[in-house]
Amino acid sequence: MKIMLYGGTFDPPHNGHINNLRAALALVRPDRAIVMPAGTPPHKQASTTPAALRLQMCACFAALSPVVEVSDWEIRRGGRSYTVHTLEWLRSCDPAAELYLCVGSDMLLTFTQWYRWQDMLGMAALVVESRTGTDEAALHAAAAALEQAGGRVLFAEAESYPCASSDIRSGKLPPEKWPEVLPKEALTVVRENKLYGVADM
Repeated sequence: MKIMLYGGTFDPPHNGHINNLRAALALVRPDRAIVMPAGTPPHKQASTTPAALRLQMCACFAALSPVVEVSDWEIRRGGRSYTVHTLEWLRSCDPAAELYLCVGSDMLLTFTQWYRWQDMLGMAALVVESRTGTDEAALHAAAAALEQAGGRVLFAEAESYPCASSDIRSGKLPPEKWPEVLPKEALTVVRENKLYGVADM
């Protein structure tokens, strides 16, 4: 059994997230792919978007594959969401499973700063999704160092997508452009709940 974890704040999930997960699915071919919206991520400011709405927006991932499921475990657990605890939970649910953890290229470069990163390397292979297509040398150097520490790093060839959730939250990307970058499920939630300071679109 291959179980792949794809976590994030997803505030909101956009087509770049979709591309990354699609690439990871094609590479790993997991039996289960669990999309996990974070409760309160330790390395970011807490989201002002209600967790229930971020969870609802993540329904957009289900169309990628029948193996994709969205979990509210980190949200229900409460407190800060440390990835190592989520991996331990998955391991407790299926001790024999082969675990994979999706990480962005920027996260790979700072992985040794994560809480209990050595334990995570022992539990799961890392699936790296590059959002920019740059810094190849730095990425492979980071991967080599993590493999020296006992980890396993795989590179998924994700199509680069020029969008970030922060662009939408901050207003850097104007609302008229949102239909081009947000999956329809996420856009519907944004419109119905008037998220990100937009009264109407």
